[in-house]
Amino acid sequence: MTNAQVTALQYGFIGFLALWVVVLVPQLITQLARHGGLRLRGLATTAAVLLYGCTTLAVVFLPLPGPGTRRLTQTVQLHPFQWIADIHTELLKHGGDWFTTQTFQQACLNVLLFVPLGVFARVLWRRGLTGTVLIGFAASLFIEITQVTANFGTAPYVYRIFDVDDLMNNTLGAGVGWVFGALLLTLLRSPVHVQPARRERVHLAQPR
Repeated sequence: MTNAQVTALQYGFIGFLALWVVVLVPQLITQLARHGGLRLRGLATTAAVLLYGCTTLAVVFLPLPGPGTRRLTQTVQLHPFQWIADIHTELLKHGGDWFTTQTFQQACLNVLLFVPLGVFARVLWRRGLTGTVLIGFAASLFIEITQVTANFGTAPYVYRIFDVDDLMNNTLGAGVGWVFGALLLTLLRSPVHVQPARRERVHLAQPR
């Protein structure tokens, strides 16, 4: 993870705290009015979704281009699995192992980025695998379109690449997250049957 990504995560966490304070008060009032008490599960779920959303958007869009930022020479990448060729190129330049290359690590991060979305889709929204994959694809496509349009014209120029590999890896991550969510629900719904200890009478005078 690069320093820019770490900084983006920090800004995302700050944004989450600010947004959660705004959302938390109405949620507390609603829970007290409807249930007469607090429901920690609902509060934790809201916090998890907000945290994921804020940090994801921060990683995707930050840092914004500054006055001295060099413009991209390529803004669109439409060749599937180009990241594999990029790994080979990076190895030729710098050597080392393929799993230590920045290209491979970035591809893994793109998959991991959408795993929580897949978990939420399965656990919270009760979506099937197909629906979850479509949600992941649509969310990733929206992000890529936002990037290639310079944040719909609000940025001075395009500073992120529209990459079909990102689209594929994000969608894969949503599918992986759905599997994790399904396994989690299976574990939670499967009661563990514990056999009670059997009482055995011991006769001291009876030989064994």
